[in-house]
Amino acid sequence: MAKAVEKWVEEQAALTKPDKIVWIRGNEEEMRGLMEIGMTVEHTGPHQTFRQLNSNIFPNSYLHRSHPNDVARTEQLTFVCHPKKEDAGPNNNWMDPTEAKKLVTALFDGCMKGRTLYVIPYMMGHPDSPYAKPCIQITDSIYVVVSMYIMTRAGERILNTIGDSDNFVRGLHSVGDLDPNRRFIMHFPQENLVMSIGSGYGGNALLGKKCFSLRIASYQGYKEGWLAEHMIVMGIESPDGDKKYILGSFPSACGKTNLAMINPSIPGYKVTTVGDDIAWINVGPDGRLYAINPEAGFFGVAPGTSDNTNLNMMKTLKTGNFYPTLFTNVGLDLSTNSPWWEGLTKEPPSDLLDWQGNPWKPGTNAAHPNARFTASAYNCPLLSPEFDNPRGVPISAILFGGRRSDTVPLVCESLDWAHGVFKASSLGSETTTAAAGAVGVVRRDPMAMLPFCGYNMADYFGHWLNGLKISNPPKIFFVNWFKKDSNGKFMWPGFSDNFRIIKWMLDRVDGKVSAKDTPVGLLPNISDLNLAGLDISEETMNYLFEIKKDEWQREIAGIEEFYSQFGERLPTELRNHLADLKRRMQ
Repeated sequence: MAKAVEKWVEEQAALTKPDKIVWIRGNEEEMRGLMEIGMTVEHTGPHQTFRQLNSNIFPNSYLHRSHPNDVARTEQLTFVCHPKKEDAGPNNNWMDPTEAKKLVTALFDGCMKGRTLYVIPYMMGHPDSPYAKPCIQITDSIYVVVSMYIMTRAGERILNTIGDSDNFVRGLHSVGDLDPNRRFIMHFPQENLVMSIGSGYGGNALLGKKCFSLRIASYQGYKEGWLAEHMIVMGIESPDGDKKYILGSFPSACGKTNLAMINPSIPGYKVTTVGDDIAWINVGPDGRLYAINPEAGFFGVAPGTSDNTNLNMMKTLKTGNFYPTLFTNVGLDLSTNSPWWEGLTKEPPSDLLDWQGNPWKPGTNAAHPNARFTASAYNCPLLSPEFDNPRGVPISAILFGGRRSDTVPLVCESLDWAHGVFKASSLGSETTTAAAGAVGVVRRDPMAMLPFCGYNMADYFGHWLNGLKISNPPKIFFVNWFKKDSNGKFMWPGFSDNFRIIKWMLDRVDGKVSAKDTPVGLLPNISDLNLAGLDISEETMNYLFEIKKDEWQREIAGIEEFYSQFGERLPTELRNHLADLKRRMQ
């Protein structure tokens, strides 16, 4: 037994006072046993944790319902606890580490009485990778244990990796009493520690997910010279067998997972998926960037996922293996005992329960808008042969995107690495739901990392600019699939046709085509885009790349306002690029 792990577990058990302790071994027999327990009664109330679904439609799949007040990440209750507030920055909620621990320790005291404490040794990244990180999570939720099985490489092998070292990420979690007033997700980056109580929702409770692989890991990367990013990793093979890998960063509701599993609209090309959400990026010995996906599964939004929007994800959900697939807060089609959500089929089934288990009423959501699936990456038909490569995959290009109805062109290449960092640091995307405030408001979400950066974002920008020793940086591109015409209709068809833009990026990487220098960056010559078979007019294509001075004046003002919160900490290079954009626009 790893001595430092055993000591830490003993300390947490003394605090939480469980009835018993179970160490997770990570084998199929254990998994089946946990599912059986979960299909009886969960400790948080008189309900099943899991209901087995129709294995003929969704093999080895289970329905899970969370508490109605516990259905999404709780950003307002998520804290990054650096000793100095300015190190957390304006992008994070901050609490003094001593005060934070005092607050949550009182909530953890005795919280597992009558329950089982599960110890999950797990690895973010393949255990053989030099870039992987060993972790221990403690939890009292079977749902969390099974989800961590799916999403990470979990099991006793990780204890051997840790050995006598105390160099592992610690995560203490309890669902507590699910009281929103007693719910906190506390991050202590200097200590590689997360303490989460009062929630069983994945983003708050699966501590290897956003809590470690982005918030804690981003700070680790800052200190160690690498990046932890909210990015897809995808491979592209050309008809002549050339393979390249690209990263893609998008805020929510911008088609990130769909892009990671795209069916290319140009014949002869093949896409493989390395990851759909998180990339850890290191500089290889050849001076290039290499990326691994630290996760082993997909935790995706169910509503809107269908054979039409993401056929490969649907195939993933309908492929069974050793790992179960979980559907959380979806509707239940009683006639077939299978999950249902808005967008899965044109019409809802006739005998349908909603996400809370009540008879569905027309005009209401059968599935919660943030309903989720948790599925093993090994079920994905497009899974890259390099998925388990310990070294990761070499990166040829990085693309950033957002949802913009105007201003931003369909695709733009940065002038160089620093210019790309400037554009990514000022990235904006329009809000899409009333729950987030007014619809259509542009909100800055640099690198799609605003909710996930574990330290001051000004320092994060500086790390992108100067913290990596890259001698051969990838090209950086920006895309906007969402530009609208005067009638409010999308002008670009999107989905599989987005690959036409990726093809142009690859041509730029290979030096096969030129580009036009504009005030915002390098734009394609439309004749270099493969538009074969696409019913789109020349006028529309020109509008998709139009740069309107008045729109960009508003954009510049928005960037200035966003940058102002960082004060003198903002890197001078970014101020210079903003000033240059102003000059170029004049």
